[in-house]
Amino acid sequence: MYSFITEELERIRASGLKRAMKAVEGPQGPTITVDAMECVLLCSNDYLGLANHPAVKEAAKKAIDRWGFGSGASRLVSGNMAPHAELEERIRRFKGTEAALLFNSGYQANIGLISALSDRATDIFSDRLNHASIVDACRLSLASVKRYPNRDAGSLERLLKKSTARHKLIVTDGVFSMDGSIAPLKEIAGLLDRYNALLIVDDAHSTGVLGKTGRGTLEHLGVEHPSIVHMGTLGKALGSFGAFIAGSDSLIELLISKARPFIYTTALPPSAAAASIAAIDIIEREPGLREKLWANVEFFKQNLPVGINTLGSPTQIIPIVLGDASRTMEASKNLLERGVFIQGIRPPTVPEKTSRLRVTVTAALEREELKKALDAIKEELIR
Repeated sequence: MYSFITEELERIRASGLKRAMKAVEGPQGPTITVDAMECVLLCSNDYLGLANHPAVKEAAKKAIDRWGFGSGASRLVSGNMAPHAELEERIRRFKGTEAALLFNSGYQANIGLISALSDRATDIFSDRLNHASIVDACRLSLASVKRYPNRDAGSLERLLKKSTARHKLIVTDGVFSMDGSIAPLKEIAGLLDRYNALLIVDDAHSTGVLGKTGRGTLEHLGVEHPSIVHMGTLGKALGSFGAFIAGSDSLIELLISKARPFIYTTALPPSAAAASIAAIDIIEREPGLREKLWANVEFFKQNLPVGINTLGSPTQIIPIVLGDASRTMEASKNLLERGVFIQGIRPPTVPEKTSRLRVTVTAALEREELKKALDAIKEELIR
């Protein structure tokens, strides 16, 4: 076994794919200290700057004083506390669904949801660039999995036409986490009644960000359908921790009895639930945060050097595709030395020969910080 570990590590090193963690000091913000160096942060998913928001922190502190820190057990044992139910009701209203259920991470939510809705009579239709949690959930399900080309509703329909499965489940990211692109949800929703299918939308990177009121990709595109299930996370734009599924009453009842990551996991700390409630309140009453985010995104894109390949991303996730994995990691290292933290992304997270710097713009950034980052990018990439 130890020889396997040694050989596998050597293979990873030789492929230029060995990963390492960087130590971040202090809270999330427009600037942070990484490995003892102060830098502009351009790789955080804290899109609205709520992770260090005073109201979010205060809500968590008050919850700790009242409820303690840990929940002590799963919610089906003795870990079901009032903040959990309050957050689920808040999410239900925010998403406009009949009910909602908390999970401890987006990974757990996708695995719990997809496995609960699948059996040997199910065909799952999954976008090829879906998040790893969806890929793994499909692998763990008993279903037959059909993968369609990224954002290709025509190919999806051709697969649906061929399917003779009793149950059909379509799964897609709302915003694709490495490309920043948006799924063609109008076209996909148009297939649901025709092929008697259910659609799961992973809205991890758009909840709180996209749409007139921040409700996500479906609101942004003006899509409504009773056969759509929402998945979202609390640890990105909401600045907290955890995830949720939102949908019909019957779906949530089923998940409570069948979703293994929900049944067999200690419940979220009540302070995390309280923080998420405060974050949703802020999102609804302060639309200026989203306005600043999109102004920052527009400024950053307009001032990137001509010729840089960003895959035409329309969102706050802006890939700078360099192709070569070693060059990408070298650029990430050099930018950090210039005081700009942008993480390099390599296979298997992205396809071969598409390694990239994954820039995420947030509302917390000011123009001077964006200008510093843009200057550093120009110095590194325009040689």
